[in-house]
Amino acid sequence: MELRRLAIAILAGGLATRLRPMTDTIPKSLVDVGGEPFLAYQLRLLRQSGFERVVLCAGHLGGQIRDFCGDGHQFGLHVDYSFDQTKQLGTAGAIRQALPSLGKTFFVIYGDSYLPCDYGAVERAFFASRQPALMTVHRNQGKWDSSNVEFTDGRILAYNKRHPTDRMHHIDYGLGVFHREAFDAILAGQTYDLARLYQALLAEERLAVFEVPERFYEVGSVHGVQEFTEWTGKL
Repeated sequence: MELRRLAIAILAGGLATRLRPMTDTIPKSLVDVGGEPFLAYQLRLLRQSGFERVVLCAGHLGGQIRDFCGDGHQFGLHVDYSFDQTKQLGTAGAIRQALPSLGKTFFVIYGDSYLPCDYGAVERAFFASRQPALMTVHRNQGKWDSSNVEFTDGRILAYNKRHPTDRMHHIDYGLGVFHREAFDAILAGQTYDLARLYQALLAEERLAVFEVPERFYEVGSVHGVQEFTEWTGKL
């Protein structure tokens, strides 16, 4: 089954405090990697993976992101924008605001993540689950970042980014798929975190899961930028 041409939201509105002072003047999505902004790598990967429509949820210095991407034609994509206005809305709040541009069903990815996985397999698992949301997980074993998911026999038993346990060997991979109804409990303009929404959906048994074998890359930390730069230099 081919991708159903779903849109994908990129959460690119954070302050990127771990990368200061670099991100005092540029948003994290535009951090330099081998002479190009990170976002260029991310958009090329999404196009190669079958996406056509992207909605960039921007905030901190978001005008620079729009100046760089424009309408997305140089990447073979159609790019729209949803900006935080008077306050930061958080990751789920930003998605809630962008719903008019995303349609009934859509993917979500973080603006500092490079995820070379099988997006078609993730989409198939989502529709087969008949749940309003799906989280991808990766068996991390604390290697790439702190593990935060207890995952056994194809089920998430626990998820907590702030208080991990020794039973958590997987990590939230950073790619989700949603029906817009998953955001019904979030009010317009409300600040709300995506991790909190995942936890609520898990408690209601309304969260599907898909295990991704490929590792992730990130540029949310100085080490992550260095590692991704080294990896891209070998391609």
